[in-house]
Amino acid sequence: MGGISKERVLENPRRTGGPPHLTAFGVLAAISFCHFLNDMLQSVIPAVYPILKQVYRLDFKQIGLITLSVQITASLLQPFVGMYTDRRPTPYSLPVGMGFTLSGLILLAYAPRFGMILLAVALVGVGSSVFHPESSRVARLASGGQHGLAQSLFQVGGNAGSALGPLLAALIVLPGGQHSIAWFSAAALLAIIVLTRIGAWYKEHGADRAKAGALHDLRPQLSRRKTGLALAVLIALVFSKYVYLASLTSYYTFFLMSRFHLPIRSAQIHLFVFLGAVAAGTFIGGPVGDRIGRKVVIWCSILGILPFTLALPYANLFWTTVLTVVIGLILASAFSAIIVFAQELVPGKIGMISGVFFGLAFGMAGIGAAILGWLADATSIAFVYRVCSFLPAIGLLTAFLPNLDTGYKRSAV
Repeated sequence: MGGISKERVLENPRRTGGPPHLTAFGVLAAISFCHFLNDMLQSVIPAVYPILKQVYRLDFKQIGLITLSVQITASLLQPFVGMYTDRRPTPYSLPVGMGFTLSGLILLAYAPRFGMILLAVALVGVGSSVFHPESSRVARLASGGQHGLAQSLFQVGGNAGSALGPLLAALIVLPGGQHSIAWFSAAALLAIIVLTRIGAWYKEHGADRAKAGALHDLRPQLSRRKTGLALAVLIALVFSKYVYLASLTSYYTFFLMSRFHLPIRSAQIHLFVFLGAVAAGTFIGGPVGDRIGRKVVIWCSILGILPFTLALPYANLFWTTVLTVVIGLILASAFSAIIVFAQELVPGKIGMISGVFFGLAFGMAGIGAAILGWLADATSIAFVYRVCSFLPAIGLLTAFLPNLDTGYKRSAV
């Protein structure tokens, strides 16, 4: 497989409780790159909202429905994709899923009416629903026991793509109009090619690596009740994170245009700065969680942004930019830690857990965007940000999570 098959031995007995594993850094780089392309294409959708709003004369409720369509499509299908592939791994599902994204982008570029826009973004959501559970499994299989590091590498690709999408939309779609969205189909085609090669590696090495991981992945056994409570807390934390993120990714440009009278291009550049901070912060949570514990990372990343979110609605333009960068850096570290924590709570169900939590992230963001759009129409964008500023207080629920990291240290002794 050329560059994809390069591997290096990593020894990490505290995390694995066993001998060294092989870490396929080439595979991690490739799947992170595809996550970059996938999420870049997805982020083009909210970035072109101002154009769609103007061309089709949409209100904020319709903008929320567009976000809801792509997010709900992804969230409803992901757990089922994960459950199916837990029982029957399907290596080449990854390029097939990207084919749905390719179709959705072309349809979005030439959609004649609002209903076709909803269908187009739903196809992009279907592509995402196939991509995330299986690519998360590939990242874990290639991790060599460094599960947090692998998830962070995987996630940073996606967040970097999410940050680049609005910038590319500002440079390509704003001057070229709605039809220029079709140019992004070239990125989807490139992703299909790379994912086909990843599928070949997965088919050749996946089963052996899964067995090796099962042998050496030691953790304390929790009762069903404690596991259920911990999963419920993690779901609440995902709700807090992604509804707040929805307020920024879907409506931040409108907030800046309304409050500070910025033009569309300047507002989109500010959105790019925020999403760039999210991408930079993503890498922190995984490797730090591997060293000091994921529960500590979750505490800091969710509850830690509360002072900054409370100050954001009242700040001037300079401090708004600073605060969103800080919020993005801190909040981004949460999801890798949450995903790996959930995978360790329910061993042997990597696809299902990844699908559930990626699906919840998309679904909650979509529902949140729709509700926030309705609230913005009924009140104002500024009021939406005052309401959302309290969401990180949900991070207090982290106190109810079990201390899995203590169990790991004991099992390695």
